[in-house]
Amino acid sequence: MKKRDLITLGIGAAVLVVLWLAPEETTPVLPTDDTHAPFQKVFQEQGKKAAEAFCKGCHGKPGMEFPPGHPDPNRCLFCHKPKI
Repeated sequence: MKKRDLITLGIGAAVLVVLWLAPEETTPVLPTDDTHAPFQKVFQEQGKKAAEAFCKGCHGKPGMEFPPGHPDPNRCLFCHKPKI
């Protein structure tokens, strides 16, 4: 084996180790309850952008505030994945 082959194998092994040790996904999945049922429909029929605009109807208002340090609330589906 040539030196470049060993380097390539080493890099590949390092990538596999990093992926193996990566933490589990911690961002909550969007609920599939009656409250979010209209969101699911908008997501399926009109797509991601329309669904993200739909989120602003409830979230960020009194009683549904974002936690401290929450990223930009205009990109909901960047982190939160719908169960569809």
